Amino acid sequence: MAPATLESAFSKDSTSTAVIVPSKPAVTVSYQKLSADVKAFQQQLAKHGVSAGAAVSIALPNTYEFIVSFIAAAWQRAIAAPLNPAYKQSEFEFYIDDLSSAIALVPRGAFGKDAAAVRAARKYNAAIAEVYYNGSEVVLDIKEAGKLAGKTEAVLTAQPEDVALVLHTSGTTGRPKAVPLTHRNLLRTMKNIQATYELTAKDRTYLVMPLFHVHGLLAGFLAPLASGGSVVVPLKFSASEFWVDFVEHKANWYTAVPTIHQILLRNPLPSPVPQIRFIRSCSSPLSPKTFHELEKALNAPVLEAYAMTEAAHQMTSNPLPPGKRQPGSVGIGQGVEIKILDDSGNEVAQGKEGEICIKGENVTKGYLNNPAANETSFHKNGFFRTGDQGKKDPDGYVIITGRIKELINKGGEKISPIELDNVIAQHPAVSEAVSFAVEDEIYGQDVGLSVVVKAGQKLNADELRGWLTERVAKFKLPKKIFFTDIMPKTATGKIQRRLVAEAMLKKEQPNAKL
Repeated sequence: MAPATLESAFSKDSTSTAVIVPSKPAVTVSYQKLSADVKAFQQQLAKHGVSAGAAVSIALPNTYEFIVSFIAAAWQRAIAAPLNPAYKQSEFEFYIDDLSSAIALVPRGAFGKDAAAVRAARKYNAAIAEVYYNGSEVVLDIKEAGKLAGKTEAVLTAQPEDVALVLHTSGTTGRPKAVPLTHRNLLRTMKNIQATYELTAKDRTYLVMPLFHVHGLLAGFLAPLASGGSVVVPLKFSASEFWVDFVEHKANWYTAVPTIHQILLRNPLPSPVPQIRFIRSCSSPLSPKTFHELEKALNAPVLEAYAMTEAAHQMTSNPLPPGKRQPGSVGIGQGVEIKILDDSGNEVAQGKEGEICIKGENVTKGYLNNPAANETSFHKNGFFRTGDQGKKDPDGYVIITGRIKELINKGGEKISPIELDNVIAQHPAVSEAVSFAVEDEIYGQDVGLSVVVKAGQKLNADELRGWLTERVAKFKLPKKIFFTDIMPKTATGKIQRRLVAEAMLKKEQPNAKL
């Protein structure tokens, strides 16, 4: 029996379709071709000195180049570290420095433009390589050798306990936490997702989620391919192109955040509506209203799931028919143990609220270089604390009732308010800054910000937002900015985001809106 690694999952000598890139003309890649391209790219990584445990920062959009470089890095026993290509230089610097990345992979042309990822990699002496598909193979074009200068490595064989992927998750401490996921973690989630949705070689999904997120990477890409099916990979989500590609390439399911479902409902639907086996929703709460509208419009079962990076994505899901789909619930455990526990790690009575906690082979064993977070994130009984408050109904379906942690969940993008506060506090005119979640019709939540300006200084919302634009990714920019003379605090002088949010939203007179 082959070991549980990505190589065992994707080294297939099959002529069936694995990947379709819906360009003009479309690029169709078989499993056989994908395997050959990954092996060739792995050889290039080895030739340039990428060794076991080396971090490979991948600053590429959803492309065939991303797919090949991600799998090849994992095969080479390296650590794939996908990054949002839209990050600013300071954000790239944090992630590249945090993992001491050996090499940064950027799109063709990025080096010549001295792009943000290139400047960040150079600062930490990481090798810089442009990656592009020339029509026959994916090329690794080394532009600066950095710390890999003069090095070479043999072609390696990954082991189940090797860390294949590291993603950072925003934490309540403000500093993003590095989540290491092994080949075994990923393979378990892939099998869980395959089992939940009964994925087979007959299935074809349309990928709308970014591959630098665990949702798109595991549920939208790795699990479908491990099932022998195929994946249609557009460069990015486009409401105008979605149904054209979906129908043309004969997709029969997709997974997305509620924001994307809502956008599709607001745009013209194809006629006739294609046959869709199921629609999956994950990464932020799906309202029962959107659930019913989606099922009615597309004549397909909508299955809401619950996931997080630390679990290599999926933890629960509503089941396929004839199983019960329950609007407002994230379903039942899928290949993991789900318990509702109190602060001491004891299970609460059926129907009572507590913290949703999980245990399973897909769950990370702990954060990298963060013993304090590991101490507080796991109960002594081994259950991981999700930070979400919830309960189970009589049928065991999980209902999330609140967020214990204070992360802002903008359409599936998790934003740490403390991380944002720390950036804003660097503005010379800002005395205090507190960011918090505000309700948003499209994204579920967006960013609100309360600011106290230093005495004698002047600052308006447009100036602050313009200053922030140079320092954080666009999705982190505040939608609403409130200026106040005094920041609301508790009797003991502590700032509670909930109290600040309530006080500011009562005013409902933000200086500016995006």
